[in-house]
Amino acid sequence: MANGCTDRTAEIARGRCGRLIVLSQKSLGVARNLGARMARGELLVFLDADTHLEPMALRGIVEEFTQACSGGTIRGCPDSNRPLHHALYGLKNFVHRCSLHPGTSGVILCWKKQFLEVGGFDEGLEVRENSELMRRLARFGRYKYIGEVAATTSMRRYEQRGFGRVALLWIRLWLRSIFGDLHNRTYEPVR
Repeated sequence: MANGCTDRTAEIARGRCGRLIVLSQKSLGVARNLGARMARGELLVFLDADTHLEPMALRGIVEEFTQACSGGTIRGCPDSNRPLHHALYGLKNFVHRCSLHPGTSGVILCWKKQFLEVGGFDEGLEVRENSELMRRLARFGRYKYIGEVAATTSMRRYEQRGFGRVALLWIRLWLRSIFGDLHNRTYEPVR
């Protein structure tokens, strides 16, 4: 799905995928909800645009994500060799594995029936929409972290904006999600 892209995404994808949908306006929630409604399978796997799955990851997800699970993610890895990036993902994976925060690492797992029942993604949110979805899905079962398979995510946001600046942004967003409303908060894309 080309979601309000201003680059060559649609042009590059055309002919390389089974079905290409081009949305004129950027809206992650709208794009994901449309994709979920169009999906034919029972298990939904949402993958961020800057994230890719390791080979055989889908097989591992299908084996580990049981009916007792309502939402989850897999082990995240940076696409960088920088120790700071690996430390960040080590912390994120620890937090997800211990269910201290039911977040995601560029991959969101859930059952289509439950996703539709909770109304999908809040289309008014541009940030922390993953965590908000996980919170609503929790009524159906437990959060599942699958560490046996991995997804690699681009670190270009950290490289371009600076590690400290992005880390501070995430802390502020986390606090604001607890004590305030994030519906008017935008998330600047990085190219």
